[in-house]
Amino acid sequence: MKKIILILCLLFFNHTNVFADNVYFLDFNKVLNSSKAGVAAQAELQKKFISESNKFKKKEAEVIKEEADLIAKKNLISKEEYKKTVQALRAKVLELQKKKKESLNSIQKARNTARSNLLKTINPLIKKYMEDNKIRVIVAKQSVVLGDKTLEITDQIIAILNKN
Repeated sequence: MKKIILILCLLFFNHTNVFADNVYFLDFNKVLNSSKAGVAAQAELQKKFISESNKFKKKEAEVIKEEADLIAKKNLISKEEYKKTVQALRAKVLELQKKKKESLNSIQKARNTARSNLLKTINPLIKKYMEDNKIRVIVAKQSVVLGDKTLEITDQIIAILNKN
């Protein structure tokens, strides 16, 4: 009985060792942020975000100026006209906030699309890398509690992605 348990333990540890030799990990965020394609996509999104932000800052400044003008005219115009102007200004502010939110959502959607497209490009490259290097499993680095640095293949995948 002891021999059987010993043999089973040896087989289990031997099998685990073989499996562990074929497990590597990859930092997908680093690949997405450091590869040429990822950096280009982020630069484009950043440029769009800054452009949109500047556009909305200008519009917000205009609304603030209108508000200041309205406050200055408060005693010069009738109460009805003042109320109408305040309501129009509020509607303008709400519309501006709505457009700003839509713009941010559009940028977020573009970011998700770019990320998805990059992942679609990376997957076949990773699969080929796995076949070429006889790798059985690649785990996301975020899921790894501890791991030998030599098992991380992030830089190799970035180099392959940049080459392609």
